[in-house]
Amino acid sequence: LNVLEPSLYTVKAVLIMDNDGERLYAKYYDDTYPTVKEQKAFEKNIFNKTHRTDSEIALLEGLTVVYKSNIDLYFYVIGSSHENELMLMSVLNCLFDSLSQMLRKNVEKRALLENMEGLFLAVDEIVDGGVILESDPQQVVHRVALRGDDVPLTEQTVTQVREYSHSSLSAVYLSISFSLSFG
Repeated sequence: LNVLEPSLYTVKAVLIMDNDGERLYAKYYDDTYPTVKEQKAFEKNIFNKTHRTDSEIALLEGLTVVYKSNIDLYFYVIGSSHENELMLMSVLNCLFDSLSQMLRKNVEKRALLENMEGLFLAVDEIVDGGVILESDPQQVVHRVALRGDDVPLTEQTVTQVREYSHSSLSAVYLSISFSLSFG
């Protein structure tokens, strides 16, 4: 007797691909596809089955796949075949809406690639180890902003540090010039 126990481990994977089916982001939460080769084969299959359709749900390789596309991106959330599509869809919508806010509604490949760190943080806020933690995009964006303050140097903060150090050096230079002139 094989009775399916309810589980908190709802999400098996979160994927984002470009419009050529190339992986931009993939996070697998179990060993359904243990090797990168198997993951890539699954991703190719999933893309080929979904990129020309308007539906939002597919059953593929014994898995439930919910997805949406926007401009040149395809977003996928994968769960087991007995998983509630609405739960998976809530993860998908939360991820998309969070990214939409973080990228100022510019959810396309270039903007995403320039903000991968934010994507990693957002996915970690929404799903942890396959367990859904959050479905409110406002909360996700808020937490990503808070965590972003603790993150080591990135392109954005390098610029901020450079500007800060430049203004600090300018202030030091001015005070030295001032004291030499009037000292």
